[in-house]
Parts: sequence; C-alpha cells; structure tokens
Amino acid sequence: MREALNSRSFWRGLAGLVLLLLLWELFARSGLFTQALTPPLNRIAKVAWRILLDGSLLKNAAYTLSRVLAGLALACLVGIPIGILMGRFRAMERFFLPLVSVLLPIPSLAWVPLFILWFGIGEVTTLLVVGYAATFPVIYNVWTGVRAVNPLWMRSAMAMGADQKRLFRSVVLPGASPYVFTGIRLAFGRAWIAVIGGEMLANPAAGLGRAIFDAREFLDAEVMLSSIFAIGVVGIVFERLVFQFVESRTVARWGMVAATGSR
Repeated sequence: MREALNSRSFWRGLAGLVLLLLLWELFARSGLFTQALTPPLNRIAKVAWRILLDGSLLKNAAYTLSRVLAGLALACLVGIPIGILMGRFRAMERFFLPLVSVLLPIPSLAWVPLFILWFGIGEVTTLLVVGYAATFPVIYNVWTGVRAVNPLWMRSAMAMGADQKRLFRSVVLPGASPYVFTGIRLAFGRAWIAVIGGEMLANPAAGLGRAIFDAREFLDAEVMLSSIFAIGVVGIVFERLVFQFVESRTVARWGMVAATGSR
C-alpha cells in the first residue's frame, strides 16, 4: 500500500514538473521578453551540460550543500537541547519561549549586514545566517514533540521503575521523534533559502548563490536558471535519499510510523 502511494506521488510530481517546463517553454518562445532573458529549454540544457562537464556546477553545489549541512548541524546542536529543556522544564519554557517568539519572525537575511560588520564577508557570515535560519524550526518542533508525548506512556514507564535517564531514552525521545524529524526537515528547507541569499550577499568563494549573483552581472540567464534548477535537484535528492533513510532507521523502527503518516 505504501509503495503504491509512493509511486502515485512520484508520477504526480513528475507530471507537475513536466507541466512547469512546458509552460516555461511556451513563455520563453512567446516573444513577450527577449530570449536573452528568458531562454528556451534547449539553451538552458546546453549551458547546464557545459557547466556540469567543466565541474563548476558540481563544485558550486558541493560548496552550497556543505554550508547547508554545517548550518543544520549547528542548528541541531543548539536547537535540540533548548527544545528538550523547554519541553521538560516549565522554567526553561518561560525563559526561552519569549526569545524564540521574538526572533522566529525575523528573516535570516535581515542579519546579513550586521553579521558582515561583525565577522566580515565570507564563510563565517554565511554559516551563521544558515544556522540562524535553521535553528528556530528545530527548537519549536522539538519543544512541541516533547510536550506532546502521551503522559500515559510516561506514567507507565515510571510505574515499572524507569529512572529519568531511561524514561527520556525509551519514552520521550521515541515519542517526540516525528516532531524532531519534521523540525529538521523544515530547518533544511529554511537553510537552503538562507544559504542562497547568504552566498549572494556575503560573497563567499563559491556556491550556487554566488554563481547566480555573478551570472546576473553578465546577464547570463542560462547559468542562473541552471543553478536554480540544481538547487531544486540537490534539495529533493537529499530529502528523498537521506531523510527518508534516517527516518526508516529510527522513527519506523521505534513504532512511530502512524505518527509520521504514510508518504
């Protein structure tokens, strides 16, 4: 049943992508804009193949993905402990919740000029922007997940003699896991948005955002669109291959498949 749902989801997604490409091709050849600004698919594919063969596309994608993963790791190191403390201790919730509520709505790119003043242009600023963007979805979802653990499970574990360490490892962590993974997935999406803006503004050595910004200077729409397409491809491949694999080895194994839902 689940395989059938996955198959239908794949074909629906593919149909949506084909429709989008068809609409772009019609728009590019409509004559509303010059093809130098809205190139047709054959020109985009030709340039994408060229920069793939010369290694520049893979190099930029690798730099961008490494920054996303570093920022996501930073967000997990900061966000997961804070979320757990907020969920387990009311005093921590009262302390951190106002800070999270104030900082969450602020776009990560709004911090870029200030980070540049503090840390200069380059890698550190880009990493901090990505980490900032990814941290708050992790905090919020971990906090929600810990609070959503069924109290009956906790009382049953304590009645059977579980101490606090075992209670957390065997009840709280598995019970909150669907929320934790949802938070990390949301953080991954926000990190992708932030890293592209950070690469454009903080001017690191390489990256897809830097490639898009440099191509804009030369009105090279084909390179810009190829880099944008690469962002989507890397994001969805990472989501499908990595997150689903980790989820199957943790959430599914802990018996929390019903909580995460079938995809």
